[in-house]
Amino acid sequence: MNTPPLPLTRDLVLIGGGHTHALLLRKWGMDPLPGARVTVINPGPTAPYSGMLPGFVAGHYDRHELNIDLVKLARFAGARIVLGAVDGIDLNDRHVHVPGRPPITFDVASVNVGITSDMPRLEGFAEHATPAKPLGPFAAKWGDFVDQSGPAAVVVIGGGIAGVELVMAMAHALKSRNRPAQVTLIDNAQALTATQDKAASTIRRSMSGLGIEVIEGATITRITNDHVLLEDGRQIPANFVTGAAGARAHEWIAQTGLDLKDGFIQVDGHLQSSDPAVFAAGDCAHLTESPRPKAGVYAVREAPILFNNLRAALGAGKLRRYVPQKDYLKLVSLGGKSALAERLGTSFSGALMWKWKDHIDQTFMNKFRNLPQMAQPALPRDHAAGLDSAVGDKPMCGGCGAKIGRGALRDALRNLPKPDRADVTPLPNDDAALLLTGNARQVMTSDHLRGFTLDPVLMARIAAVHALGDIWAMGAVPQAATATIILPRMSPDLQHRTMVEVMTTTNDVIRSAGAEIVGGHSSMGDELTIGFTLTGLCERDSITLVGARPGDALILTKPLGSGILMAAEMAGAADGAWVSKAFQQMVQPQDAASRILADAHAMTDVTGFGLAGHLLGICEASGCGATLDPDAIPIMTGALELSEGGVRSTLFNDNRALAPELPSGGKIDLLFDPQTAGGLLAAVSPDHAHQTCTTLREAGYPAVVIGQMTETSGLRLQS
Repeated sequence: MNTPPLPLTRDLVLIGGGHTHALLLRKWGMDPLPGARVTVINPGPTAPYSGMLPGFVAGHYDRHELNIDLVKLARFAGARIVLGAVDGIDLNDRHVHVPGRPPITFDVASVNVGITSDMPRLEGFAEHATPAKPLGPFAAKWGDFVDQSGPAAVVVIGGGIAGVELVMAMAHALKSRNRPAQVTLIDNAQALTATQDKAASTIRRSMSGLGIEVIEGATITRITNDHVLLEDGRQIPANFVTGAAGARAHEWIAQTGLDLKDGFIQVDGHLQSSDPAVFAAGDCAHLTESPRPKAGVYAVREAPILFNNLRAALGAGKLRRYVPQKDYLKLVSLGGKSALAERLGTSFSGALMWKWKDHIDQTFMNKFRNLPQMAQPALPRDHAAGLDSAVGDKPMCGGCGAKIGRGALRDALRNLPKPDRADVTPLPNDDAALLLTGNARQVMTSDHLRGFTLDPVLMARIAAVHALGDIWAMGAVPQAATATIILPRMSPDLQHRTMVEVMTTTNDVIRSAGAEIVGGHSSMGDELTIGFTLTGLCERDSITLVGARPGDALILTKPLGSGILMAAEMAGAADGAWVSKAFQQMVQPQDAASRILADAHAMTDVTGFGLAGHLLGICEASGCGATLDPDAIPIMTGALELSEGGVRSTLFNDNRALAPELPSGGKIDLLFDPQTAGGLLAAVSPDHAHQTCTTLREAGYPAVVIGQMTETSGLRLQS
């Protein structure tokens, strides 16, 4: 008897991927609450650990060492991740708003978005300076700047701990590169007011030793491309300006209707806001019962309390109080591999303190680099022969990686009788049918995908683009669609929320393609599955697999690698940035590409059978062969690295058997990777191939010529 998963009944939405939420997700992965659907929303796939920022700036750490990979973390926690910046919360409707997608409904929400900076409000800052946060743009600009040659003039605005760490790290980095540098720290009051006198004196000596000029009690009037103008008329040379002062809350928080203190969300001892369903933690929260300065140590200590209290708000357990410590250990980087430690008025500095700080930072980050491996459920003691190999040692792929192999499908269809109807035109091996309705030429296709992301909106967008691929590959214009939706077991409220998200998204994609959704069917099952039956109209003869000619150039409009990347993501082995970029490529519609390729002799979309399998379909139907240039074939970021590490989609072996004559290894293996929402593969006249690729690239497609059709049957590689 099948034991279905327990139904989902409540939505927990985590807004922001700050330190508190990151630790909470890790705990959730090890102890999830049955019935709760968790969503984490963050602008990007990673969250930087600010404690290691000075070390990165100084050159002690690589950029990637600062990143908490939220995509991996969300997969570990069984949470869906939404990549986007929240711009509002509607407390009445219980909606979180993210531009470009339907509202996300919550039963319980938590906010951990950190703070932003007042720096851009300074005249000229937005045009000529770079705020220290968000880290991504800052890291890129600093990396470009520090690698240049010649004299440097750097100004850091803000004399708090963050500012002095940053300015010392910059001075050290420039000094280690033997670049003459004028480095200046500017504060409108007094620097280092958050430290005791002894510690402040040590830090000032370190800044002096690095040649840093400290200007205090100075008001900045304007920032230009080569200097910072002070109110007293002084001009401080600067060709790189950054700021670590003026901390303020994100503007959208002011519109939520929550009780605020100086723009920050007021929370009680339970980390609960004025709305009991909304919690907040970290720098974006103000602790009303025991106010504390903005410091990462409090965010970290809040994590276990928030974990407990969110579960309580969802119906499991009782609320606990958070009692912050009165003082905390301050570890201040001093530029080189030296640091200062201060607590309760006592401070020590030197290389040993740096090692201590580095150990604390690395220990924290290792919590996310080395996520616990959750054991696969054991098979029953008694089971039928072959069950262990059928189950395998990895999760079953979603998308096209979960489809039936080309050989099995062809064998199943081979003995079906040919159509008797005169208005149905058989198309060998095509995924669509050509129908004659009066004088209209109509194509019809059907496709569905097993979910490989927990975000129904993203899955719906990918599934719609994927299904439309068959229509676009035939040079047709989409006309109408019916949707088939299988939802995981969930309460009526969550069914409604999820169906609104899915159908709003699919309607957007289908209507943007020129078609209309005219109906569909829905049911509940063990997992999310989304499919469509579509029709399209042909104003001219449809483009099929038949018609390619020897000498035709082969054009591919999207890179390969989605199958490997999704298989790795489901196993928690893919870099989140790679996955994010792959999703962006997968949701790109192919309508404009189809129009540009309207004169193709033959065309298909590259999906479940991989590039090699779909190209063989063109070869067999057209009575030709093909030669491929592996070096020209575009590959998604990270796919080759994962492939060389042995990652494979579950459909790979079936696809590989289609062309056993081809060698293995390297990019060749990517030819057999099943693609979801893949690109168009077109055989075009060699006379027009270059201009066609240029036009495609101008339209936003990374199109290239990857080979040519030949007279000799089969697939070969260019030597």
